[in-house]
Amino acid sequence: MKRILVVIGLLALSFSLVSTQTEAKNLEDIIKAGKIVIGVKADYPPWAAINEKSDFEGWEIDLCRKLAYYLFADDSKVQFVAVTTENRIKLLNSGKIDIIWATVGQTPQRDQEVDFSIPYFESGVRLLAKKGSGISSIYDLNGKNVITIKGTTGAQALAELVPKAKQIKLSTTHEAIQALRNDQGVAFAQDDLLVFTMALYNPEFEVVGEHFNTTPWGVAVRKGEEDVKAFINVSLRLMYETGFIQDSLKKWWGGWVLDEYLRRIEKVFQE
Repeated sequence: MKRILVVIGLLALSFSLVSTQTEAKNLEDIIKAGKIVIGVKADYPPWAAINEKSDFEGWEIDLCRKLAYYLFADDSKVQFVAVTTENRIKLLNSGKIDIIWATVGQTPQRDQEVDFSIPYFESGVRLLAKKGSGISSIYDLNGKNVITIKGTTGAQALAELVPKAKQIKLSTTHEAIQALRNDQGVAFAQDDLLVFTMALYNPEFEVVGEHFNTTPWGVAVRKGEEDVKAFINVSLRLMYETGFIQDSLKKWWGGWVLDEYLRRIEKVFQE
């Protein structure tokens, strides 16, 4: 393992010398700052959330800390900044955070705004609805109010597939769940990962409809920061090959859901 870390360190130093756009931050800048600032979700358990002790925790948080360890040999050298789907790219491109590690699905539209690491996971979109809602397909949503999160792949896909659905666009998962509970919409369209979790912990809800719009997840970096992206790619590959990504996932999930999510990890890293 020490040998692997030495290799990572050498890669970091060599990539830091790569010329980048003048407005971009390179890996050397992050190293000089003594920490990496990462935009993460705060309301998306168990992927990333703030716990009762006001600490960030979750699967993506584990991966962020491992990245900091590879970079500084100290997993505490990371500063987490809570982001939303709506503001995360703005915060990145304004320089307030170094990277985004916040369940970011790679889409053609986002490719125009940021660069992405290699994929480390993938998800699709499903519907969460109250039991007995009568909704069994996304096509049942024509003319009905449907809750979405601004800027998500779920909102984008629903607009394309069911343009007559009336989207109630909110900013956070908490707002969306409350809106569904208060009958502001007949369903909530979001990543299948989240809706399965919400159904598990909220027995009044169930997952309905078909799985649609499969999207790979990547770590987002600013355009032109090739050395930062290269370091993240090397780190992700190392996390996968040493089993860290898989072992961390096992800490947060169990049962058939874990088996499905492990299958997705294998799929994206083998492609």
